[in-house]
Amino acid sequence: MVDTNQGPIPDDSNQDLPPPPPSPPLNWSRLKALIIERKIDFALWLTRLLTIMFAAGYILPLFGSPVQYYYKAFMASAATSALRLHQRLPNFSFSRAFFQQMVLEDSFHYLFCALIFLYATPMTLALAPSVLFAILHFASFSLSLLDALGRNSAWIARVFISLIEYKSVNILRMAAGSEICIMWFLVCYAIAGRHSLISPFLYFRFLTFRYSSRRNHYTRTMFMEFRILLERMAMNDKCPSFIGNGVRTGISLISKLAPPNAPASN
Repeated sequence: MVDTNQGPIPDDSNQDLPPPPPSPPLNWSRLKALIIERKIDFALWLTRLLTIMFAAGYILPLFGSPVQYYYKAFMASAATSALRLHQRLPNFSFSRAFFQQMVLEDSFHYLFCALIFLYATPMTLALAPSVLFAILHFASFSLSLLDALGRNSAWIARVFISLIEYKSVNILRMAAGSEICIMWFLVCYAIAGRHSLISPFLYFRFLTFRYSSRRNHYTRTMFMEFRILLERMAMNDKCPSFIGNGVRTGISLISKLAPPNAPASN
């Protein structure tokens, strides 16, 4: 007779499976070796982190004076540009050729820009280009640091870094567009007496540097897109004639002031 009172037969199908392999430990020695090998890049990573933190402290003043955070953000940005300039041109010399080469470097442009706003009344939009570039390059080197620790380390941070890199073109366009818009705000600030009258002239020189950049064409691209947008607005039938004429006159004047395009870098 069959015994029908037996309990359920245990499932032994999972008992023969091997346990999951343990996650590999973080490779701190490899991280230390990378930092030693790329000391300047790590210093740039730190100054960019400080730029982001100080800018956040200015926008969201939870602790301390927001004005102090504003100037600290530009100090960190200036330190980043100075380090990057040293990295690009390590052999300093008092020669005309060296200074001509230095003026062509993007890092010199942003060092010049940081010095303009470091001694002026705070303007929130002025932080935008420095912070956007800091975020972009901070994320890039953070990925190198995480790769040194191990492929499976900090996957949440890797997701955010991947998102930033995916949006890198948009970030560069936003930085270039904000650089152009800052000029108009700076003129208004100077007229209102909140900035020195010389600030717009200095910043105009910065814009000519960015327009002629060999490594970053986005400023030229955004100038062209703004021009197309304004020309379409001026040609619209609903646009008053005096506004359209003023827009066309302004476009003609700015086109005459634009420097020739620089050749692409090798």
